[in-house]
Amino acid sequence: MSNVSSKIEAKDYSISDVLSNKKYTIDYFQREYKWQRFHIEQLIADLETSFFLNYDKTHLREDVASYNSYYLGPIVLSNKEGKRSVIDGQQRLTSLTLFLIYLNNLQKGLAQKINLDLLIFSETYGQKSFNLDVPERKHCLDALFNEGFYDVKDTDDETVHNITERYDDIAELFPDELKGDALPFFIDWLIQNVVLVVITAYSDDNAYTIFETMNDRGLNLTPSEMLKGYLLSKVKTQEQRDKINLVWKSEIKKLHELWDESDISFFQSWLRGKFALTIRPGKVGAANEDFEKIGTRFHTWVKDNNEKINLTNANDFFEFVNTNMLFYTKLFLKIYDARWHFKKELEHLYYAQQWGFANSLADPLLFASISITDNEDTINKKLNMVARFIETFSVYRGANYRNFSQSSIRYTMYNLVLEIRNKTISELGAIFTQKLQDIDENLEGISRLGMHGQNKHFIKFILSRITAHIEQRSGKSTTFVTYFHNPDGKPFEIEHIWADKMEFHSDEFSQLHEFNETRNRLGDLILLPRGTNQSFGAGKYEEKLPHYLKENLLAQSLNSTCYERNPNFLNYVAQSGLPFKAHNEYKKADLTSRQDLYKLISDEIWNIDFFTQE
Repeated sequence: MSNVSSKIEAKDYSISDVLSNKKYTIDYFQREYKWQRFHIEQLIADLETSFFLNYDKTHLREDVASYNSYYLGPIVLSNKEGKRSVIDGQQRLTSLTLFLIYLNNLQKGLAQKINLDLLIFSETYGQKSFNLDVPERKHCLDALFNEGFYDVKDTDDETVHNITERYDDIAELFPDELKGDALPFFIDWLIQNVVLVVITAYSDDNAYTIFETMNDRGLNLTPSEMLKGYLLSKVKTQEQRDKINLVWKSEIKKLHELWDESDISFFQSWLRGKFALTIRPGKVGAANEDFEKIGTRFHTWVKDNNEKINLTNANDFFEFVNTNMLFYTKLFLKIYDARWHFKKELEHLYYAQQWGFANSLADPLLFASISITDNEDTINKKLNMVARFIETFSVYRGANYRNFSQSSIRYTMYNLVLEIRNKTISELGAIFTQKLQDIDENLEGISRLGMHGQNKHFIKFILSRITAHIEQRSGKSTTFVTYFHNPDGKPFEIEHIWADKMEFHSDEFSQLHEFNETRNRLGDLILLPRGTNQSFGAGKYEEKLPHYLKENLLAQSLNSTCYERNPNFLNYVAQSGLPFKAHNEYKKADLTSRQDLYKLISDEIWNIDFFTQE
C-alpha cells in the first residue's frame, strides 16, 4: 500500500466545490494579500465577458448549466490530517472571498436570494469563522460581510488595507448590467461554472516542490515566447535573428520589472491599439473577432493577420521587433511609470489611473493615438490628452452614479480606438471635444453627488482634485498626490463638516434618514489628515471652524479669516469669479451653496476647452 503522504492529486473543481463549507489556512510566510486594482479590473472584465457569451434574457436559471466554463487558474494545497493549507493561490482565493461577500451584500433586500454563506464562512458551536481562515483579517471581513464597508485603522497591516481597497474596487467596477435580472444567473454561473484546478499534496514537502516547479521550472511557453519564435522564424539571416533575439530579451526584461505578466498586457495593448479592426458583436454565440482574439491568443492572431500588421517580407518582421517593438515598449513603460509616479507633463495619466476605466480598454486608446514618427513632446501631449479624456469621461459617469464596466463601454471605446488611430494633436482635441459634448452625462451630477458605502474612492478623488486645484491656483506647491496618497505624512481622510448628531440640526430635520442623506452630500465633505478628524469631528460646526484655519485651503475657506491677508487666494477668487465665501454657521442652505461651489470648481478643472489647446 502506498504511503498517503506521497500522494499528489489534481482535479478541476467549481468554486462551490472548493469553498462550500471548507476551511483553509495560509502559512505565515505568504499571508500578505497583494492584489492591486488592475487585477480586480481584469478579473471582473474576464468574468463579465465570458458570462455574456451565453447569457440571454429569455433563459431560465437551469439553462446556466449548459453555459461555457471559465478557468480561473490553479491552487496548490497541503492536506495534512484533513487540515488544508494554501501553498499557492491565496491571492485568487482571497479575491474570490471578497467577490462573494460583495455579491452577498448586493442581494440584500431581494425577494429571492442565492445563499452564499457557506462559501464565505462556516459556523461551529455558534462561532463564525471564514473559510479562508486568517485571524488577522477577521475583523475586516466581518465588517465587510455585515456592513459592506470597513474603516481602516492606523494599527491595520498592509493586507487589511489592500483587502478593504479591493472590496471597494469590486463595488465600483461591478457592471450595472449584472445587477438586475442577470444577477442570479451570473451568481449561478460563477459558483458552478467557474473552475479552479486544485493540486493537493499530502505532505508539505511535496506541496512546496509542486509550488517551486510551477513557478521556477515550468516548461510551458507563454504567448509572448510563442510570438517570438514565430517572428524569428520569418527573419532570413542568422545575424538579424541574433540581433532581434537580444532586443526581445532586453525589452521583455524591462517589462517584467513592472509585474510578472506585463509583457502579455503590452502585446495586447499594442496590437489592439494599432492593428485590430473588428470586435465581437454583443449577442449570444457571436464569434470572437480581432479584439477578443488578441486578448486570448495574440501570438496566433499575429500569425493569421500578417497583412493587417504590414508584415509582407523578412525585413518587415525584422523591423517589427528591431524598430516598432522598441518604440512601443518604451511607450508602455512611460505610460505605467506616469500612472504610478506623478509627473506634471503627464498628470492625467496619474489621475486616470486613480479614477478611470480598466487598463485593458484604456491602454489601446493610448497606443492608438501615438505614431512611431512622433517626437517626445508630441507623445507626451497626446498621452496626456487621451488620459484627460478617459479621466473626464469617468468623472462624468461617476458624478451621475453610472458605472463604467467593460461591457457597457467596450464598443464605444473600441470605435474610439479606430477613430483616433494616428491622429494629430488638433484632430484628437476635436474628436474628444465632440465626444464629451455628445454623451448624456456631464458635471451637473456634481450638484447632486453624495457619498455612500461604495463610492468613497470616487469622493476622495473628487475632493483631492478640488483641494489641489485651488491650492495650486493660489500659488501653493501641494498636488493631488498630497491629498489622495500623501506618502510623506499622515494620509488624508474624508471629513464630514456636520457631526453625526442630528440633535445639532433639529431645527431643520425631523427624520434621521433625511439628515444622513444631506450630511453625506459632497457639500458637507472636506479632507483632513488622519487623526485630526477624530480629535474634533464630533463637535459643533462653530467649535470646529477655528481649527479649519490650520488645514488645507478648501477647509480654510469656510472661515472668514481666510479672506484676510491672503493675496494669492484672493487673486485666484477674483480671476476665477468663483463664489467662495465664509460660513459662520453651516445650515442646510450653506451646505447647498458649498456644493454649488464644488460643482463650479469641477467645471474649471474638467473644462473641455483643454482639448482645443495646442
